[in-house]
Amino acid sequence: MTEKIATREAYGQALAELGKQHADIVVLDADLSCSTKTNTFAKKFPDRFFNMGVAEQNMIGWAAGLAASGHVPFASSFAVFATARAFDQLRNSVALPGLNVKVAASHAGLSVGPDGASHQAIEDIALTRLLPNFTVVVPADGPQAGLATRAVYAHQGPVYLRLGRPKVESIIKDTSFTIGQAQLLRPGSDAAIIACGTMVHEACQAAEFLARDNISVRVVNMHTIKPLDAEAVLAAARETRVLLTAEEHSIIGGLGSAVAETLAEAGIGIPFKRIGVNDSFGESGEPDELFHKFGLDAENIVRQVKGLL
Repeated sequence: MTEKIATREAYGQALAELGKQHADIVVLDADLSCSTKTNTFAKKFPDRFFNMGVAEQNMIGWAAGLAASGHVPFASSFAVFATARAFDQLRNSVALPGLNVKVAASHAGLSVGPDGASHQAIEDIALTRLLPNFTVVVPADGPQAGLATRAVYAHQGPVYLRLGRPKVESIIKDTSFTIGQAQLLRPGSDAAIIACGTMVHEACQAAEFLARDNISVRVVNMHTIKPLDAEAVLAAARETRVLLTAEEHSIIGGLGSAVAETLAEAGIGIPFKRIGVNDSFGESGEPDELFHKFGLDAENIVRQVKGLL
């Protein structure tokens, strides 16, 4: 069993390490620093940490001002608040002028668990992906979240970094991370699964199960939703028989939509399925229970692959 670490924890650790190296980093939080793990940075650099209270719109506005003043602000809250509640500020104060603001939002998706639908962001990728100038990054595990945090700092321009609540198994062996460049985790010729975030682990498990039935499955970790690695998508479509996407997000507007748009514009016809939350809200429950109910587990991926084939 490999080490389990939450992506939010890895983000907090990486942010504190970056703070030692770069004096231009400032961190803002909406009174959730113990949960978003920005408290690690706050303890080491209290003069560069700002608790904005339960005022996400104000936090994003301040982040925009700090970026315009030459700082590199990381603004953190729960994903459902950082995107939906502060969307006007993201659009007009950050995206429109293209300011160098990093929005690192935790507790995304159904894996928030018992907190229920009001706290389960399943539309945040769609909201940030449609904003001009924004880059959208969804790391698959803890170590990759640390690498992504460093890459996000080095990237010039607005970034949305999507992070999760639960501890997840560390599955990515590649220690490199390039924004906009997908990772081929497993080769395959029968089917391809393009996944992001927590669903990368489920996709890898499904591929293992399918291999027992002599079904060869390619697994692609699409850790950057925008800009999407179109070459990886088209290669998967041309070199396999069926294609699926898997995301802990609504099937509308997220990874599945981005891949479908890429296929359509390239004129590629292939049996295709989006796995995610199917146009509904979540509900309270344990993460594994919710993944099973909403079809986000390896078992359902196996079923969908076999159905397409």
